[in-house]
Amino acid sequence: MDLTGSIVGLVVAAFGLLLTAGAINRWAPHKRSRVRRILVLVVLYALALATANGLGRIGSDWSTRAMAVAELLAVFTFINLVAVAIFDVLLPLLRFELTTIVSDLTVGAGYLVGIVLVLHGRGMNFSDVLTTGAVVSGVLALSLQSTLGNVIGGVALQLDGSIQVGEWIALENGKQGRVKQIRWRHTVLETRDWATIVVPNSQLLGSHITILGKRDGHGVPHRMWVWFNVDFRHPPTRVIEVVTQALRSSPIERVAADPAPNCVCMDFAKDGSYASYAVRYWLTDLAADDPTNSAVRARVHAALRRADIPLARPVTKTFLELEVRDTAEQREAKHRGQRLKLIETIQLFRPLNPAEREQIAEHVELLPFAAGETITRQGAVAHWLYILARGTVEIRANLEGGGSKQVATLSAPDFFGEMGLMTGAPRTADVVALTDCECFRLGREGFEDVILKRPELVEELSQRLAQRRVELLAAREGLDAEAQKARRASEEQRILSAIKTFFGL
Repeated sequence: MDLTGSIVGLVVAAFGLLLTAGAINRWAPHKRSRVRRILVLVVLYALALATANGLGRIGSDWSTRAMAVAELLAVFTFINLVAVAIFDVLLPLLRFELTTIVSDLTVGAGYLVGIVLVLHGRGMNFSDVLTTGAVVSGVLALSLQSTLGNVIGGVALQLDGSIQVGEWIALENGKQGRVKQIRWRHTVLETRDWATIVVPNSQLLGSHITILGKRDGHGVPHRMWVWFNVDFRHPPTRVIEVVTQALRSSPIERVAADPAPNCVCMDFAKDGSYASYAVRYWLTDLAADDPTNSAVRARVHAALRRADIPLARPVTKTFLELEVRDTAEQREAKHRGQRLKLIETIQLFRPLNPAEREQIAEHVELLPFAAGETITRQGAVAHWLYILARGTVEIRANLEGGGSKQVATLSAPDFFGEMGLMTGAPRTADVVALTDCECFRLGREGFEDVILKRPELVEELSQRLAQRRVELLAAREGLDAEAQKARRASEEQRILSAIKTFFGL
């Protein structure tokens, strides 16, 4: 190649670099390092041409050698331009991506062909070139056996696709991590505890690797286990029913709905003091295993407390509860006073006298709920009211076309479910715990005696229920003040009639 031709080649290379950089910025910005590599080659190409031109002007014999170097750099530059255009731009646009090692091998093969052609064009015998290359390759193979083993391992891993970037794998030593990169010599794993593991590729090929969350070549949720123990006096069927229902009542973040979570009885203690249970659920995000386990445990704990099923305690330990000042009767009186104080804060019960409030306080039961649980469901028929003692809940109305709409948010102290208690009407919305909540539940039987003894309470209660009902409707339907006033009058009559019918007044 003469100097003029080389300069033309340099211009073409520079123009190709500009086009390649634009394409990379447009369709593959994460591959900008390839553009920088081509830029370095173009600069070296220009320097080699300038050196050859300078040496030629002073009549140096090194001008020919410098031109040979320039030709090699020109070949390398054009090979990289073509490789980037094909492997990093064109094929991804066609949704056909090859592994990094395949593109690197192709570029490497192009380099070898280019070197042979340039040297052959410079008068070197083709057989001499091959012989020299074979000798050099043999020396490198003997001196870099372990490195070559890792390189071959990296090629094998990417060609057969047994491990893909982004998958979670478990090594033989039990360590788990997400595959971040598969390089020539090693594979990079990122663990959950913000650590990076560099594993030689030959080691991956020579050991048993477990790919997490993958079956039949498809990504699937990974099954997780959460263990707990319950006193043997509670039948397994009851424990399984309570826990499974709580797990499936409302979604838990990062827990798959299909397969649905479930609870199984795994074993009985040898001393017969407790039974071991396990929650099996399928994790959708393997990076968040511990937080999801914690959310599942919170759901299980709340469900067991609601059902009055205590977790088992070790029989080898004795728990002493020392009450210096309070007797059992005093403690019960204290709890009754706390319930009564909470009832007094509820607007619905303001028309009741102290004796009636005390009567209601005797009939409420404490029910805890974990964050994310659905406390009541729209359309369900349940004749009780919830008094929110701690936490925050969200009221969501289901839409006809699917989905739901937030109607209101309630924070303790407050109440909900009053229409089910007073009229027997189905629930008009879902109530979901936004935080861990404690609710006191009042059933019909605990309120019926009060109504039957003082029927005149019905009118005032219907007014309060109508006001609260219209407030919720206004938030759901966007009613103005005039529409709310008209709606309140009709709601009072409807609710009054429903209460009388429900309680047989």
